[in-house]
Amino acid sequence: MREYVVAVDIGTGSARAGIFDRKGALLARADRPIAMNRPEENHAEHDSEDIWASVCGAVRAAREKAGVGAENIAAIGFDATCSLVVRDRDGAPLSVNRKGDARWDTIVWLDHRALAEADFCTATQHPVLDHSGRVMSPEMEMPKLMWLKRNLPRQWEEAGYFFDLADYTTWRATGSAARSRCTLTAKWNYLAHRPRGWQQDYLERIGLEDLLDRGRLPEETLAVDRAVGRLSATAAEELGLDTECRVAPGLIDAYAGALGVLGGFAGDPARLERQLALIAGTSSCIVAFSRDMKPGFGMWGPYFEAVLPGFWLIEGGQSATGALLDHIVHMHGGGREPTAEMHMKIIERVQELRALQGADFADRLHVLPDFHGNRSPLADPHALGVISGLPLDSSFDALCRLYWRTCVAIALGIRHILEMMKEAGYDLDTLHVTGGHVRNPLLMELYCDVTGCRVIAPQAPDAVLLGTAMAAAVAGDLYPDLAQAGIEMSSAGQERIPDPALRSVYDRDYRHFLALYRHRAELEAIE
Repeated sequence: MREYVVAVDIGTGSARAGIFDRKGALLARADRPIAMNRPEENHAEHDSEDIWASVCGAVRAAREKAGVGAENIAAIGFDATCSLVVRDRDGAPLSVNRKGDARWDTIVWLDHRALAEADFCTATQHPVLDHSGRVMSPEMEMPKLMWLKRNLPRQWEEAGYFFDLADYTTWRATGSAARSRCTLTAKWNYLAHRPRGWQQDYLERIGLEDLLDRGRLPEETLAVDRAVGRLSATAAEELGLDTECRVAPGLIDAYAGALGVLGGFAGDPARLERQLALIAGTSSCIVAFSRDMKPGFGMWGPYFEAVLPGFWLIEGGQSATGALLDHIVHMHGGGREPTAEMHMKIIERVQELRALQGADFADRLHVLPDFHGNRSPLADPHALGVISGLPLDSSFDALCRLYWRTCVAIALGIRHILEMMKEAGYDLDTLHVTGGHVRNPLLMELYCDVTGCRVIAPQAPDAVLLGTAMAAAVAGDLYPDLAQAGIEMSSAGQERIPDPALRSVYDRDYRHFLALYRHRAELEAIE
């Protein structure tokens, strides 16, 4: 009896696999690192063969830990970052590296080489941009593809497949080049609510009129609650599974996390529309669902049926959050290594200093967290970070002050996004947090007190994997739809309520935050 599913999450630095039972319990998990190449500023590249090997190693290790036989696995699901995989006509890797290093065939989601191309897309003012916050991000696939065609024309001529990373994994697993509605709608300017999703006039305007033929991109997409097919014999052997195992359509990692924490509300639209998912790790994404299309400037989406049938999805985000805290640790006072132990040492000292100094702790220090651009709500990939109020002090306590105020700035950025979402018509009051930030008590406290939202941290140890497992459970016929899978597999959570005594403190910080944005704009406007 096939009562288990496998979920695979491919992040920025690792691939992890989990074995779940039909009730959503994680029986075992295994991680494997993936390589990244940073050949020049704003460039980041993966090796898709390395990624697939890491996926296979993680799946085998997780199943061995769980003690579950391959004959008991009903389905496997994959989620991944929105990285672009390029293959030739025979399906072999095709380099995206400017120097032609054949190993690197994948442009990583955080790669910003296509800033100029993103600006070009924005300048078209094409209606497809109404579903990208009216501004194109270099993290989307169209600017990356434009960069490839402009800068590596020979590679473009040799190309035979373009994949979002999640779709690449389902292709490796099944041999099918079908694409997920989740990936194409969210990252490729595909309009799933239109009779024809690809807008040919837009492709022509941005110089990608040959994209569909060149990349073998289909006219139709697979909804998340369908199956791509069964594992091929080759993939089954590599993954340590069997050919009766079904494969779910790929998910964008943040949206898998949103399904993992909000799936239990999928059958109750009125309640679902009051919930937000905050998927917070290297970067942060806020995801909300709505029965109606509610566009807003600086938001990604609304995307029709990117996850749940009949629902629009909208996303706000911060391009660097966990990565920003790592950067602050590394750059300050001698370049400390941002290990988990170092973060906890800083957090413990911050708590001691706050206990001593109260709400006035580091209150003259202010940070704008846009060190890797502002994804939302300003939609400015060129934006830069700001630190105001630094003394001549490189001590450990000075680092702790800056770390604390950077955490405050990250939470203020979330509040900024929520304010814009409310202006767009979203009535939200509960924030479900998942990802690495759950392990940072400073951020968890701030997300609650700064935003004024009720905050819930799920008991599930990895909601991103859980959301992918929900999709796999539907593909494997364990449940008839995502709503039922969400109800049966969701976990409870630990609730935090905002402290009303701190409201005035963070209201003042928010006024400082907005003022700092105005002053930055004033400085940049001076000729």
